[in-house]
Amino acid sequence: MAEGTSQKPHAIFIPYPLQGHVIPSVHLAMKLASKGFTITFINTHSIHHQTSKAQPETGPDIFSAARDSGLDIRYTTVSDGLPLRFDRSLNHDQFMASLLHVFSAHVEELVAQIVRSGEKVHCLIADTFFVWPSKIARKFGLLYVSYWTEPALVFTLYYHLDLLRIHGHFGCQDCREDPIDYIPGVRAIEPTDMMSYLQENDTTSVCHQIIFNAFEDAKNADFVLCNTVHELEHNTISALHAKVPFYAIGPIFPSGFTKSTVATSLWSESDCTQWLDKRPHGSVLYVSFGSYAHVGKNELIEIANGLLLSKVSFLWVLRPDIVSSDDVDPLPVGFKEKIGDRSMVIPWCCQNAVLAHPAIGGFLTHCGWNSILESTWCEVPLLCYPLLTDQFTNRKLVVDDWKTGINLSNIKFITKEEVSDNINRLMSGKSRDQYRNKVKQVKELLGNALKPNGSSEKNMDQFIKELKSKIQTKPTS
Repeated sequence: MAEGTSQKPHAIFIPYPLQGHVIPSVHLAMKLASKGFTITFINTHSIHHQTSKAQPETGPDIFSAARDSGLDIRYTTVSDGLPLRFDRSLNHDQFMASLLHVFSAHVEELVAQIVRSGEKVHCLIADTFFVWPSKIARKFGLLYVSYWTEPALVFTLYYHLDLLRIHGHFGCQDCREDPIDYIPGVRAIEPTDMMSYLQENDTTSVCHQIIFNAFEDAKNADFVLCNTVHELEHNTISALHAKVPFYAIGPIFPSGFTKSTVATSLWSESDCTQWLDKRPHGSVLYVSFGSYAHVGKNELIEIANGLLLSKVSFLWVLRPDIVSSDDVDPLPVGFKEKIGDRSMVIPWCCQNAVLAHPAIGGFLTHCGWNSILESTWCEVPLLCYPLLTDQFTNRKLVVDDWKTGINLSNIKFITKEEVSDNINRLMSGKSRDQYRNKVKQVKELLGNALKPNGSSEKNMDQFIKELKSKIQTKPTS
């Protein structure tokens, strides 16, 4: 029997348990709730524990303030299969293996509980990197919405792994090194611009198993939502749309941008506002390598010395485990004394608030997709130092396609001299104005996409309309 058209869609939403995935998932959940959805949001115990430790005022429910404002978002947590205090960052492969083999059993049990409680649930929204969502959705008679938190270019390269294998660019001992020019909707791309996992010879790792299985599973999605903007990747998205119902709905930000009502940070944030307020407009380089990736000790020392050599003021977010959890002070001896008050090193901050501060003139980044979108929104050009996974491909978009930033280094082993030169290229003179103008143009595309008649808003409305239509015609389980 068809459902009434006025029924609120109810979605169970499961983000991938890494900060870079949780943040855009929380904000998509809020956006859907503001458009009339009921959302049951499921974090892992570990993510919730870290968030609560970082922001003790959060309490047991990160969405309580959002609910007070009228949004229908419920919140619960589930085990990822590992003990709460297990160091997931230091034991990356064990963590990924647990997500691959164990996590789905805990999720299935929880979804069964929610569905059997008599609550009407219509769809499952889950991160594309999970290997099980379409199977769980099918088991409980739910529609499956795959949420992709990286650019469409990265999605399509993973999606077309079979083509990369056939042409000898992936999965062989002696892979081709010439440009890849056969992926639908993608201009020729260098193999070195592919994601790190696609540049590796050994394809037996747990991360490769996740990628292979996740993209097989994603082919069964009813919809794919992507945190990108149609105008930025229109050829890629149009080609993908011919194969999967793919909707660019980004950029997904908190409604206030610099202040979210929902706690998402896994570390307690230092407030640098007073220090930044004393700095001239556009004079400070913000440096952060994100929430998860690690930097080699030698590279970190060259970057630190390059920052000193550049004479530019900087604000450096240096996670305590940036090199490894065993090396909590990897900076060169005497570094903090040398920078004095000219610069600042902190363990963590609210990145949106820092990027939006007028004193920030550039961002030395690992090229995580959230960082790129946030920096662009704040019209801050980028100095790119990709470390792993999609960051190499994201760098290509920034440096080669949009020209909104430059590479930190063009050689394999970075030197302090090169670091210093490129910081000054980004932060001063004619080149600075050139990158600033480019980033302003791309910001305009992002802003236009989110206007009432913009592409992302129209895509979001179209997705909701089609989802509701599918809910109506889906036989009740």
